[in-house]
This record gives sequence, C-alpha cells and structure tokens, in this order.
Amino acid sequence: MQIIRDAQSLLGMLESGELNQEMTDKLTAVLEKLLDLSNDRPNVTYKGQISLVLNLSVKSGMVEINAEIPPPKLPKLPRKSSVYWVIEGGKLSTEHPQQHDMFPGPREIDRTRQ
Repeated sequence: MQIIRDAQSLLGMLESGELNQEMTDKLTAVLEKLLDLSNDRPNVTYKGQISLVLNLSVKSGMVEINAEIPPPKLPKLPRKSSVYWVIEGGKLSTEHPQQHDMFPGPREIDRTRQ
C-alpha cells in the first residue's frame, strides 16, 4: 500500500502531474508579467495572485479530489491619458487655441544672411 504522507507529494500526483505543470506555467506567466511591469516603472510595486482550490468529497472512505485554478489576478493598470483643448461649440482641438497662429508654416530662407 502506497501512503501519501504530505501535501507536496499529493499536489505532484494530482491529475497525473498535469495540475502541477499548469500551476507552474501560471506562476511563470504571472511572474514574467509582473517583472515586465516592474522593469517599466522600477519604483512601483506590482502584485499578482495565483490560487488553487481543492474540492474534496468523501464517500465510503474514498476521497475524490477536483482541483480548480481560477484565472490569475494581475494589477489593474491605469490607461494613458490624452490631452486636447475644448474650443467653440464643444469641439476638440489638438492645438492650443491661443497658439495655433504661433507657427503659421514654413518661412522663406533669408539667403543674404551669413
């Protein structure tokens, strides 16, 4: 009779080892994503979460174990902002309303100047 003496052994055997591989893959993916985020903004702490749920049912001394790996939780990232100016009639402009005449276009080159 083979006796399972610890949770580590049990988790490695569940679903013929496929559960262990899936958890490893999820952990790696979450860590890679958090590292990418951290590299972009090193002074910010990013957190994620991976969960494993084991549903146990026992009947006549036999246990059935059904595992569930909910989708990992990653930080919600703020979206980039865009800036426009509101002009007459509630329309939007990409140019500051008081500066659009500042650069009317290309100027003639003064060739007499050295």
